[in-house]
Amino acid sequence: MSRGFWKTTALEEMTPLEWEALCDGCGKCCLAKLEDDDTGDIYWTSVGCRLFDGETCRCRDYDNRLASVPDCIRLTPQNVRTIAWLPQTCAYRLVAEGRDLYWWHHLVSGSRETVHEAGISVRGRVTASEDDLPDPEDYFVHLLEEEP
Repeated sequence: MSRGFWKTTALEEMTPLEWEALCDGCGKCCLAKLEDDDTGDIYWTSVGCRLFDGETCRCRDYDNRLASVPDCIRLTPQNVRTIAWLPQTCAYRLVAEGRDLYWWHHLVSGSRETVHEAGISVRGRVTASEDDLPDPEDYFVHLLEEEP
């Protein structure tokens, strides 16, 4: 991977290694989100996917996640441009919009810890796994504009 590849390479032209490296590791996409059918507003919860590790902000079975979690959404260059719930800070969204990565992104800072140190990730904020709950609506935390 070349330094600053996200500035010169379109999402569609990235290698699988570059694509995966673009993920900032915030874990927000792995939280349960609820959408108001009438307004389209997105409500964030503090509930993680059943495969989500709230300490590492990583999937416990990333390679098999799509088979294990039927509603898991695989991010692609095409759908990152249309998914309304992607966080404003998401590297995929930023690059798709022609913007640069934030200082805390590991490709800029050189450390995968800066996303956590900057308070961008959901580390320490996941209170339950979706398998543990009868009703995720009890765990609303924020509107999309106030991402966790």
